[in-house]
Amino acid sequence: MKQKKITFANEQGVQLAALLDLPEDEQPLAFALFAHCFTCSKNLAAAMHIARALGRQRIAVLRFDFTGLGESEGEFAETTFSSNVRDLIAAARFLEENYQAPRILVGHSLGGTAALEAAGAIPSVAAVATIAAPCHPRHVAALFKEAREEIERTGKATVKLAGRELDIRREFLDDLEVQQTREKVGRLGAALLVMHSPRDMVVGIDNAAEIYQAAKHPKSFISLDPADHLLSRREDSRYAGEMIAAWVRRFLETAEEAAVPAEVIDNRVTARTGAEGFRTDLFANGYALVADEPEAYGGSGQGPSPYDYLQAALGACTSITVQMYARRKQWPLESAIVRLRHEKIHAEDCAHCEEKDGKIDRFERELELKGALSADQRRRLLEIAEKCPVHRTLQGEVLIDTRLREEAAQ
Repeated sequence: MKQKKITFANEQGVQLAALLDLPEDEQPLAFALFAHCFTCSKNLAAAMHIARALGRQRIAVLRFDFTGLGESEGEFAETTFSSNVRDLIAAARFLEENYQAPRILVGHSLGGTAALEAAGAIPSVAAVATIAAPCHPRHVAALFKEAREEIERTGKATVKLAGRELDIRREFLDDLEVQQTREKVGRLGAALLVMHSPRDMVVGIDNAAEIYQAAKHPKSFISLDPADHLLSRREDSRYAGEMIAAWVRRFLETAEEAAVPAEVIDNRVTARTGAEGFRTDLFANGYALVADEPEAYGGSGQGPSPYDYLQAALGACTSITVQMYARRKQWPLESAIVRLRHEKIHAEDCAHCEEKDGKIDRFERELELKGALSADQRRRLLEIAEKCPVHRTLQGEVLIDTRLREEAAQ
């Protein structure tokens, strides 16, 4: 994934800080807007993991800090729920003017409620996904109910939320009360995915039921059990992102997908490993993949290992080569199945190897051919299996030219 730091202005001219996550070739199928939870920021781990999961499905994600939060300018005390909605609309306008109008809105907690409110003002939106969203914005007022009397009496109060002191004004509470979210959900005009955990102790799952009942089809519900409200566990936020990515594809026009050119000419593959663990995001010829190491080797086992991919390449090349040959000969090969195993062995144990020192890589390959093939045809296909390009690459001399990319070029 490629990431760009961006700033854009809301309707008051306040500069809002954002991150734009793009596929490695910067040619996404669609753009999504992510609205973070109340008093959170674009850098919340859950937001990052969800953006990455969507990116692996070629969906670019713009996540930004609402006014007065994170790295955005402005005073939080002067904001309301309605101003957050307007910030979302401003973000959509920025995408439309500089990249592509957003097709997807994703909102977490109160950000989900804001996404439901904003969707009607963003004509390009085809799908909305909410995560642990309250059905009505006034639900958030319960977070500072102890300060409610002071707010009503003096017009404002300082409350402590998520370890931060924030000023809450009466205008904020009044704005929450006048929202008509349920009615807007009924007029949504976009596909809706409601995601919620029954273990959410901050926003009860009954909110999900209300949102779902108010919405018209197409609508879907996915349980996030056993996640908490903030999707604190990495696996929970990644699951949420993967489910959104899988669900939303059916509501995106296929013409958009066809318009994305495949990187066939230069055949580039990009691998990116972060500072945490060994999980690696791969981008190969327009396809997003994941690699990792087993837990026994310090990884988290979230994807095949590099050697698994090497075996997969050999297996795929073998079965494709055999099937190509059979089709050219018009032989009745129904399917070609390749099973592989890799190990390191002592070179002295290899009868056919010239080198007898150290260890070498040994691949066991079993080829199963299904179909009404003669014995001669089967023998010939076995010979063809030995000629697959990846097989030849592994057995031939290989030149790997590695260079360090200059910082300024990144």
